[in-house]
Amino acid sequence: MKQKIYILFFLFGMVLLPQMNYAQVDFNKTPDDDLGNNEDAFQELFYEALKQKGIENYDRAAEALQKCIDMDNSVPVLYFELGKSYIKLKNFGEAEDALKKAVDKDPDNEWFLDELYGYYASQNDYDLAIKTVKQLVRFHPDYKEDLASLYMQTKKYDNALEILDALDAEFGVSVSRDVMRNRIYQATGRKEDQIENLESRVENNPEKESNYLALIFRYSENNEKEKAFETAKDLLKVNPNSQLVHLALYKFYLDDNDAEKAIESMKLVVKSTKIKPEAKLKVLRDFVSFVKENPEYESDLVEATALVSDADTSKSVEELGQYYLAKNDKVKALEHFEEALKLEPNNFKILQNVMLLYIDLEKFEQAKTKSSEALESYPSQPVIYLINGVALNALNQPKDAIEALETGVDYIVEDSKMEADFYKQLSKAYTLLNNTTKAKAFSDKAKQIHPQN
Repeated sequence: MKQKIYILFFLFGMVLLPQMNYAQVDFNKTPDDDLGNNEDAFQELFYEALKQKGIENYDRAAEALQKCIDMDNSVPVLYFELGKSYIKLKNFGEAEDALKKAVDKDPDNEWFLDELYGYYASQNDYDLAIKTVKQLVRFHPDYKEDLASLYMQTKKYDNALEILDALDAEFGVSVSRDVMRNRIYQATGRKEDQIENLESRVENNPEKESNYLALIFRYSENNEKEKAFETAKDLLKVNPNSQLVHLALYKFYLDDNDAEKAIESMKLVVKSTKIKPEAKLKVLRDFVSFVKENPEYESDLVEATALVSDADTSKSVEELGQYYLAKNDKVKALEHFEEALKLEPNNFKILQNVMLLYIDLEKFEQAKTKSSEALESYPSQPVIYLINGVALNALNQPKDAIEALETGVDYIVEDSKMEADFYKQLSKAYTLLNNTTKAKAFSDKAKQIHPQN
């Protein structure tokens, strides 16, 4: 709904120069009958109404406006302002009556009609909203889009599409209308109509990239992969420099077992300046999965990761770390997680991977240092206390390990496996202190909680 802003002078003009044909008033002259007094009283009441409205005293504004109407019921703007005040007071029945009177008295006034339309829309009275907005379409084409939206709300889909088609033909396609159009197609299941519409756009405007991309998406959604693939290749012929098309092409090439072209498209995606980081990350994940099955292309994966822009580097390096972790190459995995952590030091997931790899690779001094630092930022994360305890036990510092483990175990919430790990490490610490009684007690507790321990 458009906001209508108009100056106060306009309102005053409507009040002070109504159809009643007021005479010019000399304010220095003493009135010789009731006419001057009435005019002064009218103006004072209207000023009072505007003042009370300005300070949000809508009940007093309505009272003043009603007195104005009692003095002269021919001025349309009085009903308009009264209706708006009633809306603020949630007196909706009176608001509708007042706004309808304003429109009746000045049926060609866009502001009045728009306010009445806004009222009906707010009350979800779509039939009356449609009737009112039909009167508004002559003022501005935006109202036609409102009308299409109302038709959609009332499930008059054919009427809505007819208006959208007309607007597209006159002004070209728009994002807002396409959103509405796609909702209609989804609600009615008219996938073929949707595709036909997009096909005609490509045919009528073959240079526009977005038309091809939308058609590729809809073909894919409709499981017409061959048509989607052909459309993507058509776009590449028309626009060889298109970057966005490779978001679709790499998948098609993979499905077509054309690894070389798939890798080429992937590399174009990850170094693109037009493609969003989230999309790049998805492609990179697909690249990682592809290389897991085809390890001969590992060098291409490393190269693709290096092509990612600085803004996306931490995520891409993390994905590479996950790849090496899946391959059980913990040394390379750690290298990449450490690099990712430098780029994104507040990423807890990466930090946890680094600390766990320190333990797995028996870098206990580094695990101790990193976990001690991490506890300053994450004092309620039990896994950090566990890592700290494991490292301290490995470094033969059982007293410090017990302190860390006994603190951390209190933060565990419904994780029997982790709780058993804590008791297992406590058992180890007490064994190092030659306290066999407590060592056995914690060992038994671990086995009781999680028998596999």
